[in-house]
Amino acid sequence: MTAFLIIDGSHGEGGGQILRSALTLAVITGRPVRIENIRANRKKPGLAAQHLTSVQAAAMLCDAEVKGAELGSKMLQFIPRKPVHAGDYFLDVAQVREGGSAGSVMLVLQTLLLPLALAEGVSTVILRGGTHVDMSPSYDYVHDVWLPTLARMGVRAEISLVRSAGSRWDKEK
Repeated sequence: MTAFLIIDGSHGEGGGQILRSALTLAVITGRPVRIENIRANRKKPGLAAQHLTSVQAAAMLCDAEVKGAELGSKMLQFIPRKPVHAGDYFLDVAQVREGGSAGSVMLVLQTLLLPLALAEGVSTVILRGGTHVDMSPSYDYVHDVWLPTLARMGVRAEISLVRSAGSRWDKEK
């Protein structure tokens, strides 16, 4: 086994992008990673619902062994055990926290898309959670800016937005 690549999650703005990028690269390369000081520069450091969902999603792609995957955790060990595989995936950000969460699914998508783009075969991913969340790219940004940019690099992906019955918006009407 290759030694852990140790990453300090407090670098730069000290938010979740370091975590998502590290997970993406670990899945793609198969290299184990330990991320310390996760989101150290945030008001509530450690893993929030969307970050924990990203960890779970990345682990699904490569059958990873994971330690430290719990809400509020500031350290995570992620050991990919298999090459990334295409498939059908469903993730609900609300399921990781008692009382639910509208954590950003666009952040979860950031973790999943590139590994799946490199996998053999077609994948379908259904993500349930927030699509327009503060301090996260919105659905519109991902649809209108990020995906077209990736398309120019050869990444083919389509997204659509579906409001589920029983959502907050239905209850307010």
